[in-house]
Order: sequence, then structure tokens, then C-alpha cells
Amino acid sequence: MTLSGRAHIQALTAALPLLHTDRLQEWGRLLSERLPAGSRLLVAGNGGSAAEAQHLTSELVGRFCAERAPLSAIALHADSSSVTAITNDYGPEEVFARQVRAHGRPGDVLLLLSTSGTSPNVLAAAKAGRELGLTVWALTGPGPNPLAAASDEAVCVDAAQVATVQECHLVAVHLLCAAVDTHLTSPALPAGAEPDSARRMVVVGDVMLDRDITGTADRLSPEAPVPVISGARDIDRLGGAGLAAVLAAREPGWRVTLVCGLGQDEPGVRVRFLLDEAGVEVLDLAASGATPVKTRVRAADRTLLRFDTDAGPLRLGPLPAPARARLGEAAAVLVCDYGRGITSHDEVRQALTEAASGRPLVWDPHPKGATPVPGTTLAVPNTDEALLLTGDTGPRDLAGDAGRAARLLAQWPVKQVAVTRGCDGAILVAGPEGHPLVVPARPAAGDTCGAGDQLAVTAAVMLGAGRLPSHAVAAAVDAATVYVEAGGPASLTDPPASGRTDPLELAARVRARGGRVVGAGGCFDLLHTGHLSLLDQARRLGDALIVCINSDDSVRRLKGESRPVVGEQERATLLAALDFVDGVLVFGEDTPEKILAELRPDIWVKGGDYAGQRIAEASLVESWGGEVVTVPYLEGHSTTTRIDRLTQQAGTR
Repeated sequence: MTLSGRAHIQALTAALPLLHTDRLQEWGRLLSERLPAGSRLLVAGNGGSAAEAQHLTSELVGRFCAERAPLSAIALHADSSSVTAITNDYGPEEVFARQVRAHGRPGDVLLLLSTSGTSPNVLAAAKAGRELGLTVWALTGPGPNPLAAASDEAVCVDAAQVATVQECHLVAVHLLCAAVDTHLTSPALPAGAEPDSARRMVVVGDVMLDRDITGTADRLSPEAPVPVISGARDIDRLGGAGLAAVLAAREPGWRVTLVCGLGQDEPGVRVRFLLDEAGVEVLDLAASGATPVKTRVRAADRTLLRFDTDAGPLRLGPLPAPARARLGEAAAVLVCDYGRGITSHDEVRQALTEAASGRPLVWDPHPKGATPVPGTTLAVPNTDEALLLTGDTGPRDLAGDAGRAARLLAQWPVKQVAVTRGCDGAILVAGPEGHPLVVPARPAAGDTCGAGDQLAVTAAVMLGAGRLPSHAVAAAVDAATVYVEAGGPASLTDPPASGRTDPLELAARVRARGGRVVGAGGCFDLLHTGHLSLLDQARRLGDALIVCINSDDSVRRLKGESRPVVGEQERATLLAALDFVDGVLVFGEDTPEKILAELRPDIWVKGGDYAGQRIAEASLVESWGGEVVTVPYLEGHSTTTRIDRLTQQAGTR
């Protein structure tokens, strides 16, 4: 049926207000973050949709309105030689899929246009994109349709006429380009400022109260061979999803809503107070029940005893309408399942399934909890949970965790699985054919309680900001390490951590729990294998290694005007990146006595080239009971000798 001019305009006028502009804005934001960072946009369609696809790529490679750097965007139908050759050799269904396999990399975005949503070559491209780890979007006609179902997200135009759908797609292309320009050309906020429209995270899960009884244990009871805790004091903290919500609320630019069931008792009142104090919005489903309380007895930064109060079942009521609204507007959703029943709630699961179709959803599972909902972006079980969830009895090693992650990926309706491995980091599996991504953790000493929650929160924050799952997991492992270094739950009373713990604070914590602090010093100009051997051996002597390095001015006074070759900031960064270095301090004097008096190491290490000599700072170190030792020296690795050799070689050219 051919529409008259007025009917045509009326059809377009009826369809445009239904266009999912919020999703297009979010797509534009994501492209504005990924494309400048090196990802690319692949676009494909047939007929009129091919024209729309090429229109989009030209606006991004060129410019839409604002002046900005060109962005990588490729229209897959525009290479006529490839299109005809692939069609001839592999058939028309492979014309886009083969190009996706050639050009696509994890982190790229594939946008497919089809008015019907049924074109075989477009569906094959969507399948190839998902298999390769691309983010797959679709612009289609009325939904549901096969292409929308095969994509991560879709904008479906509810219109009967193909022409109306295509015209709405053109508007969608322009909205997408405008959103990209807006995000790339908007002025930056002043340092410390928070945007008016901060992103919202919704945390869904089970809440408990953690209580620490801390004191000093310096004698045994005469009644039994057990330690006596003196000077005991109680500290209440949030546990479970409550802790995750508080950690999320400490992330700059994020507002947090917690959907949970609060116990109808005194601990429940305490939990509510702590959440309010942290600025977390609480949406409570509980109709009756008590709050689980987990109590740890601690001394010298160690847990001596833990006892749990069994709260019994929690009866949940219907999901409040505001909770559905918050899930609908969230930039990221985090589920923290502690096996208390909220993830089995039918209305909660339905709302989470709907939320997962439009935003990243991270699921931190529990062996007694429910399986993740369809569309979950990332599941983050730890090794123990993965063992129980798979019924696996294999070894707790890298290969075992990779196998368990692959098994969970196959049995759960999730896109990726990261098995978290405590001090060994995490392993991410994105598909049955791909190699697992291993994210090692650097050594960290401290209270690990809540480190898994910190990891899950950071992963959700990173995914909500448009980062790749691989980047999100790497950042999450590092954030969990920083959290442990900062003292675990004790760090929640301090400002949010930004980077590695101060070395002097780390040394104090290591000593407080009975550990040994090792120090090593030097210029460390032109870091070489001799330095690595020294530091590796030094770290094995204690529980933390702090390296003290001479400042640039200090090196210059000691070694001459041509030194250092590498500046103090870069030297410190390189040393801090080593797994066996826990912290770096820079001192400006010619000798390290002043910084040693602050650090007060238990062991001060020098290279074996000092063997047989009295080291100048030995008396100072011994004054607080410390030891000065030497470790074997690796011959032929003097920095000065190496520099002289390089200078001679340069002079003979």
C-alpha cells in the first residue's frame, strides 16, 4: 500500500516519539569513550540501510557538527571488491560476517541496520560479533525480531512502513552522532566537582551486620590455653551487599541505591543507620525476619575467632515500584548474593532480567543463591564458590580455575565469567574458543575481609563507564589489592584510597601484626638484572619490602652531573611496578639515615659487594633492634660500568 504524502508524514510523526532516545544517548556516550581509546565501529546493512550505515561512518570519520579528532568507523558494504569476492567464494550470507571476523577485536562495536530484522547476512554478522567479544547493537523495524534477539542491545522502530523505519533510522544516526560530539567536546568539570547527573548504580543483595571486637592479646587465660583480650572495643560495619553499596558510594560521580531486605530487629536498625550515614538510598523488601550478625574477635591485626548469629529466614514482600524505576535508570547494576533469598524473588529476577538488556550487570554469586539472570554481563565467583557451583574436585590452580570459569560460562546465561583467585588475581573467560585472560595481583598484606566486594564494585563501575570487561577486571583486581593494603574494612573510616598505600603506613601495619619490614636502598639508575636479583632476595627476608632511592639532586652530587640517566619519578615508578617491591620512598640527602629513622626497617639489605665492610648506616639500624645484611651480588652488573661501556661504544661510531 502506498501512503499519501499527508499519511506518510503522519506515520513518521507517530513513530518518532517512540524512538528510544535514552539508549541512543548511551550508545553515543560509549562510542565517545571507546573510539578515541583505539576501538572501532563496524556498521553494516542492506539497501537503504546500507546508505544509513555509510552516512553514520562518514559523520564519525569526518565531523557531524563540532570539530574533533576523526574516529574509526567502517561501513562493511562500502568495499565493493571485498563484498563481491566474499559473495562469490562464500555465499551472500557471509558477506558481513567474514569482514567482522577480519576487522573486529574485543572492545569494538558492531552496529547492524535492518528494517525487517531478519536479513540472513546481518544475522550472521551479529553471531560473529558476539563470538568475538564485540558489543553488538541493532537498529531494526518493529520488535521483537531475530536481529534484536541476536544483539546485545537494540533500538526497534514501531512502524508498519519500511520507509518510515528508514527515516527514523536516519534520525537515530543523527542523534547518535550528536551524542558522540556532546561527550567529546563538553568542557571538563573542575577537579573535585561532581556532575549534576551523576551515574547511578543499583546494588541488589543480602545485607548483614559485621561486628569486630578488637583489643590486645598479650597473655593466656589461667582457665584454659586461650588468649585473653584486654581493652576490647566493638566496631560495627556493614556486611554483604551493604558493604558493596558503601564501597560504591565512595566512588566519585556515582549515586547508589541498595535494594535489599532489612531485618526487623536492633541489628537491622543499626544497618539502616550505617547505610544512611554513607549516603546510600535504601529500598527495603523485607516483611519480617532478623539480621545476620558476623562477629570477629581480633588482636594484632589478626582474627582469632569468628562466630555467626543465625538469623533464620527473611520473608520478602513485593518489589517496590521505585526499585524498578531505579533499575531502569541505572548505568550499572551489581548483584551481591549471600544466599538469603533475594535473588530467588520472582519480581526481583524479572526486573534484573529487564535491566540486563540495557546496561552492564555484574553478578557476585553464592553457592546457596540463585543462578544469574539472562543477559548478565559478568559473573565474578571466587575459587571456592566456583568449586561448589560446578561440583569440580580438580586442583585449585590456574588451569583448574580456567576450566571452572569455562564450565560456568556454558551453564549460565552470562556473557563472561571471571573467577577471582584472592592474592593470585583473577582469570577471565569470554568464550569457549578464546584463551583465558589472566590478571595477576601484586603482593599485598592486610585484612582481606570485603576484598571480593571491592572487586565486584570496581568491575561494575568500570563497565558502567563503558570500559571493556578485560579492563574492568584488571582495574578490579588492582582496586581489591589497594583495599587490602589500606587495611580492608578499617579503610572505610578514611577517605577513599587513590593509588597504592603510603609506604610508611604500610610498614606500620606490617609491624603491628607481627610482620618484618625489609628495606633496601640505592640510586637504581638504569634498572638492570643486578638490581632485580638484589630486590627479589631482599623481599624473601620479610613480609614487605620498601625501597629507598636517592633523589635526582642526591644522585647528581654522588655520581656527577651526567647522572642520573633516569629521573627519580620514572625510577620510582619502575621499582613500584615490580611484584616483589611493596613501596618506594625518595630521599634527598646523600645518605639514607633520615628516611631510615622514619621507616625503621627490621632488616636493611645491601648487595654482596659490601660484604666484609661496615655499612655506614648500620649503627642507626641496630639502634632499634634492626639487622643489616648483605645478599649475593650478581657479577658484571654495575650501573656505572654499563654507562661507561655505552659511552665508549657511542664514541667509536
